[in-house]
Amino acid sequence: MSIIGSEYIVILLHALAQSLLIPVLLGLLAMTLYIVVELGNFIAERQSRKRKPSSKLMELFYDVGKNPLWQDNNLRQAVENSSLSSRQKNLIYEFVAKKNLGKKQRKILARDLLDQEEHYYEKILSKTDLVCKLGPVLGLMGTLIPLGPGLTALGKGDIQGLSEAVIIAFDTTVMGICVGAISSVISKVRRGWYQKDLNYMENILELIEGRGKLTGEEQEKKKISG
Repeated sequence: MSIIGSEYIVILLHALAQSLLIPVLLGLLAMTLYIVVELGNFIAERQSRKRKPSSKLMELFYDVGKNPLWQDNNLRQAVENSSLSSRQKNLIYEFVAKKNLGKKQRKILARDLLDQEEHYYEKILSKTDLVCKLGPVLGLMGTLIPLGPGLTALGKGDIQGLSEAVIIAFDTTVMGICVGAISSVISKVRRGWYQKDLNYMENILELIEGRGKLTGEEQEKKKISG
């Protein structure tokens, strides 16, 4: 025995669920286009890092250690000739330019510059992290939504209607999983790159300042959450 009025609720839920199909398909299409572009950027970034291995950053460390009298122009030239990115070089230039600050203020400045760099990397990672989570979700929604009409068509003996619904379900499942997998790989590899970059940046600033490591608590804050 059905509850009075329940049929209206079922009809309403069915209408709402079916109305989500087009937004889900558009969302999957948008994420697919985005991840294709992002994959190209990822490959280009990888090639750039391959041409300029991170290990070459240690050359800057050794030069600083051998020449403690390094100042201004000499330091700027050494940084310019290093394999650091343009963004990292600008951060170091900003730190060196504040030479009139006291030790405590320079330590605060160094920590602030590292925070800026971490925030910059987090903004990049947050996009692919979001696609990694939403891709499979939209894929699952795109699978389940057309199955309702498909089962209805099956009950009426409409094989063509069922096959069309199943095709949509399979296509959205494949695309959702594919988008999620690619974005997951991109995020994981980039997170390793950016964590290494942050560690190198921290070491460079400490060597320029001529001090030891930041405290363990501060160093822990520099790790990108994974």
